Amino acid sequence: MLIARRADTRARADFATWKMLAKLNGFTALPAEAQNFLEGYRQLLLARMSEADASEATIQLMYKSYYAEMGGSGTPPEIPSRASEPATDSGKVTAFRRPPARPKQQAASGQAAKPRLPVALIFICLAIVYVSIRYFWR
Repeated sequence: MLIARRADTRARADFATWKMLAKLNGFTALPAEAQNFLEGYRQLLLARMSEADASEATIQLMYKSYYAEMGGSGTPPEIPSRASEPATDSGKVTAFRRPPARPKQQAASGQAAKPRLPVALIFICLAIVYVSIRYFWR
């Protein structure tokens, strides 16, 4: 059953990839095996089959091929198709809003934060230190 699941997953992924590449005009760049499967898919579509049915039929052919390729013996077991459940419309829409700005938190001790030194004062102090070092080393 593990081989069957892997083969089914690989078939679905490869089919979706190949189909998208074919839509992007990359059909000739696909391997011969992919071109054969996509040609079979196109023939099923021309035979008045719906797109979903043609896709599922092609995926089943690919699944059988991959199952044999991966070492599965006999006929591949039936894997239930993955039908996605339709999304239920509850009619409720949640509007996402930016949360209100929080006021700045004060220090844990309740004291106001120390005022920051202005940049000019720090620059002047550094200049004084530099000049004094140069003056004393002469």
